[in-house]
Amino acid sequence: MFDNQKFQQLVEKDNLTGEVVATNSFIVEVKGLEGVRLGSQVLFEDGQHGMVREAYGDRVILFNIDTERIQPGTLAVVEDDMLSVPVGKGLIGRVVSPLGVPLDGKGAIRATEKSGVFNPAPGIMARNVLNEQLESGVTAVDMFFPVVLGQRIAILGDSKAGKSTYLSQLSASQQGKDRIVVYVLIGKRKVDVERLLAGLRSSGAMEHTIVVQADIFDSLTQSYLAPYAACAMAENLWYKGQDVIIIYDDLSSHAEAYRQLSLLQEVDPGRDSYPGDMFYAHSSLLERAGKLKSNNKTLTSLPVVLTPNDDITAFLPTTIMSITDGQIIFDLGLFRSGIRPAVNAGLSVSRVGGQAQTRRQKQLTSGLFQRLAKFHQAEEFSHFGSSLSKDATIDLKLGKQIYSILEQAPEQLLSLSQQQLLVEVVMMGKGEAEIDIPGLKEAVKKEAKVIKDEKEYDRVETALFRKFCKMPPTGEKLGDKPAGTEPPKEDKPTDQKPEDQKPENQQDGKAPKNAEAKPEDKSADPTDEKPAEKKEETTPESKKDKAEQKPTDKPIEVKVKHKKPDEKPAEVKKEKAHASS
Repeated sequence: MFDNQKFQQLVEKDNLTGEVVATNSFIVEVKGLEGVRLGSQVLFEDGQHGMVREAYGDRVILFNIDTERIQPGTLAVVEDDMLSVPVGKGLIGRVVSPLGVPLDGKGAIRATEKSGVFNPAPGIMARNVLNEQLESGVTAVDMFFPVVLGQRIAILGDSKAGKSTYLSQLSASQQGKDRIVVYVLIGKRKVDVERLLAGLRSSGAMEHTIVVQADIFDSLTQSYLAPYAACAMAENLWYKGQDVIIIYDDLSSHAEAYRQLSLLQEVDPGRDSYPGDMFYAHSSLLERAGKLKSNNKTLTSLPVVLTPNDDITAFLPTTIMSITDGQIIFDLGLFRSGIRPAVNAGLSVSRVGGQAQTRRQKQLTSGLFQRLAKFHQAEEFSHFGSSLSKDATIDLKLGKQIYSILEQAPEQLLSLSQQQLLVEVVMMGKGEAEIDIPGLKEAVKKEAKVIKDEKEYDRVETALFRKFCKMPPTGEKLGDKPAGTEPPKEDKPTDQKPEDQKPENQQDGKAPKNAEAKPEDKSADPTDEKPAEKKEETTPESKKDKAEQKPTDKPIEVKVKHKKPDEKPAEVKKEKAHASS
């Protein structure tokens, strides 16, 4: 007789039994389970559970799911041909372990069904085209990188960069939309788990959320099994006609747990000491998402990957990006500079997001990318401290206005119509208008409720623009200098001549004649006319004299000779020559 009644019942059913012969932390070697299937669930005599990992005849390698302490000589019996977990709507609103054990103190789980953990993904013929956008309530994501229901999109970023905040906003925005969120916590600290659960409860998102928890104090095997068990719970609701969103937070901890188990199992390590099937472990998990053709319901996967020091070129981020249909990257540098949510618009991408957008939304997204690119270019030039051109000033101002409307507090959620109104009104200003951003955000929440078609969009946008946007005065555009700040222009002389060409009477010290003398003044002497107005005769001798008198630009070399005692100075000679002439 055994103390464990369930173990006694399984033995009486003639299930395969064996005995523990060796242990190495979570790796257990059992002898006597000949013919057991890989992935089968095993129950030990002391009540712990295990999963068959490898089988070599009568020697079987298991993963201990509960703890790393099991004594050699402990008996084991096969409980099920595959590892299974409880599924169904009874799990909604509960916090459970990867095996379905309740952790929230609300009593037993009311689940009458069980499902395998490692289920195959639907085939290509069973899938349908993705065409409906998933509203996250965050403008920086919905306007730039729209997520489609049924999509697999990775969430990458360094620790404390805003990933969990965005996922909490996404979960809260699904309230009242008949969608279930399955949140998987892998290798998290107790304080992080409690903070997340408190946020879900305060926002009301816990009413439509299933939390599967495997914290840092649980076994490595539970951290490894948590995403597969949570996906099985989500698939059951999906096949029964429910839209489901599953969040894996995070697959970096899952990969580390699997790496440690593989090293304990003495599996040959690969790149970064990860096992060789690390890519398959994640691809087989993420490819289970999609849209079914039978009921047009979707399963959306959002795997979270940690990128230390914002390095997205490491082994794990690159493998996840190659599996998914896009990635949203949260930049720690942007987060520290005050831009929140800190979404990196240059590296993020949604490969199927355009299928769920209208033509108007696509044009708006394209215009946003162009304006932000010009803003960053103008911002780089502004660091040099030099004056910017008019266009650069406009780009700089419009970029700051765009970033100001993208900033959202964690408790602020906006619908797609509100986001579109907000962005289009700012884009209408073209960087030349002064916009009351806080007042515009408040007004958009009210005005978006009355919009039903494209004409309503245009009417509401025009009204909001006139109310909250102030254009510069007529004739003065952004970047122009205010009137009166430019220095007065100097009047260019028209008839003024150089000093050496003044009339003879001015050179002799006499006052010059008034150039603006009235025509009726007949007392003016005709001999006082300007020399430039006289026509000189152009004879060959005059041309020769002018050529000799014409100064040259080249400097004249003067050779100084030693003068003789009886020779007079050159200046005296020049004066005599001038007098004789």
